[in-house]
Amino acid sequence: MSRFRIVFVAVVALAGCGPDYSANTYNTAAVQQANKVERGVIVGLRDVQISSKGTTGAVTGAAVGAVAGSQAPGGGVGSALGAIGGTLIGGIVGSSVEQATGDQVAVEYVVEKPNHELISVTQKDEVKLPIGQRVLVITGPQARIVADYTVEIAPPKPVEPPAPLVPPVVIAPKLSDEAPTSP
Repeated sequence: MSRFRIVFVAVVALAGCGPDYSANTYNTAAVQQANKVERGVIVGLRDVQISSKGTTGAVTGAAVGAVAGSQAPGGGVGSALGAIGGTLIGGIVGSSVEQATGDQVAVEYVVEKPNHELISVTQKDEVKLPIGQRVLVITGPQARIVADYTVEIAPPKPVEPPAPLVPPVVIAPKLSDEAPTSP
């Protein structure tokens, strides 16, 4: 396998380890973290481009290129020039490969919270959430928006106090001063 192929394969392998901007994928730093969750409604969305920095691929490509280039024939000077050339070519190839594999299309959502505050979160979704969708905005090391899957619990109904106990009213016959008459 040629040295260029080795550089290319190494850079492609490392560039494939790029971030995933999906709402359903958590970074290891976001696991077992308490995150604030707020309800909201999507009021706007648009497609946006996420551009990769290209630094990881450039550094990795340069390192692999330097190692491969240092194997150039010709001894000390030839190896040094090969390493320099390999570094430059590897860096360029690595940066290009990372950008080609790291650049992604995502969705920027604008969500209105119950207090009418607007927030924006960008993430990669296979299926876009529609405008008007009730969502949960989860903030933490990695913000995300997901369809609201919670169950709203209705506030408890007020309990009416029991009626006060009133002693029964007994109506006694009226006694008169007159003696009853017989028929």
